[in-house]
Amino acid sequence: MSGFTHFDADGHAVMVDVSEKEVTARTATARGTVMMDPKTLGMIVAGEHKKGDVLGIARIAGITGAKRTSDLIPLCHPLGLSKVTVDLAPDDTMTKIEIEATAKVTGQTGVEMEALTAVSVAALTVYDMCKAVDKTMRISDIRLVFKDGGRSGRFEAS
Repeated sequence: MSGFTHFDADGHAVMVDVSEKEVTARTATARGTVMMDPKTLGMIVAGEHKKGDVLGIARIAGITGAKRTSDLIPLCHPLGLSKVTVDLAPDDTMTKIEIEATAKVTGQTGVEMEALTAVSVAALTVYDMCKAVDKTMRISDIRLVFKDGGRSGRFEAS
């Protein structure tokens, strides 16, 4: 299991010990996409969805998801997040909603999982709210695009 941090010498899953790590400011940004039928996107943008403000509800769901990451990912440390933002941007030309989430903390471990969870939960919320009118939606390309802080330093996806 060389190289993997969540396994001990015997190959058993463990929570990483961060007690010796330095407390630093850490930031992570993730992105993802929900592809959909043009009519569905039009309904969302016009605010005509009978379930309400799809983008606003998905934003709140994403923030809530980031805050609950350690409840969902078994070996993830619970973090006192300093900030989480979730932005949902409709793209009429590609009939999709681009989702971007940024999580920040001052602590001993990173916030990549919180940013990725925020995007995932926001995308799932869009799907849940719109599935009755569009069964062809696709959630895709959820990925880390930026992180800074900690021992490994800065990462920016190309």
